[in-house]
Amino acid sequence: MDNWDEIRTAYQVARKGTVSGAADALGVHHATVIRHIDALETRLGVKLFQRHARGYTATEAGQDLLQVAQATDDQFTQLAGRIKGQGEGVSGDLVVTSLEMVSDLLTPILTRFQANHPEVRVRYRTGDRVFRLEYGEAHVAVRAGRMPEEPDNVVQPFMSQRMALVASAPYVEKYGIPKGIEEFKDHIFVGHDDDNSRAPFAKWMRDNIPSNRIVYLASENRHMRDAVLTGAGIGFVQSHLLKRDLGLTEVIPPQEEWESALWLVTHVDLHRTTKVQAFLRFLKDEVKGMSC
Repeated sequence: MDNWDEIRTAYQVARKGTVSGAADALGVHHATVIRHIDALETRLGVKLFQRHARGYTATEAGQDLLQVAQATDDQFTQLAGRIKGQGEGVSGDLVVTSLEMVSDLLTPILTRFQANHPEVRVRYRTGDRVFRLEYGEAHVAVRAGRMPEEPDNVVQPFMSQRMALVASAPYVEKYGIPKGIEEFKDHIFVGHDDDNSRAPFAKWMRDNIPSNRIVYLASENRHMRDAVLTGAGIGFVQSHLLKRDLGLTEVIPPQEEWESALWLVTHVDLHRTTKVQAFLRFLKDEVKGMSC
């Protein structure tokens, strides 16, 4: 593809909306970006962008070209991710992704794995976005909820994520503890800021606790945990935190419906590589008999 540099430049201009943004993304001078765009428009005989004071906007012809460019760029990214994972040794980047709340479990394990394999560089990515294994964005994903069904992925059951509804010592000292669900109306709670959260414990809270009693909302589980620990309200934390000396008291016995299944997911092209198999074996050995 003789003109790929020019097409890639046009793709970045469309993504960033400015010549300077595209130049930064590509690591080239802004004059190079302008030269590539001018050359490509001349070669194709059409305008790919409308120039205006705020930057560049793709024309209809530009949008057609950019759809092809994006697909090609995605394929290159996918290829690069697969090549990086195909080495025979346990070395190079190991990219693992999970929900943020699994970090307490995975971080010590990843640390020990890296110590055992000094030539590995661990990259741990958390967040609600589902990283795309087919494009090489991660080697191993730990996912929660229903069994993932994406094609070309190898899915294995991992463990259960168990939750506890608790109150901290400062909260108990100030408000006491409800004797049952019927007394929840007299207490205050910490909840998830996303009304559409699919986490089982968040759904249970929405269904069983009056919304006007959920007085502290947070978008991340670690922030909800921090709020519970400081006495902002009764809320959910991972069950394993009860084993630590955090001054937490269970409010009611754990409910099975609060649990969420965790799954290990790898792409079929990388699943059998030495590095991925070494990490999967290590991870499974580390969590035997544990609950998250």
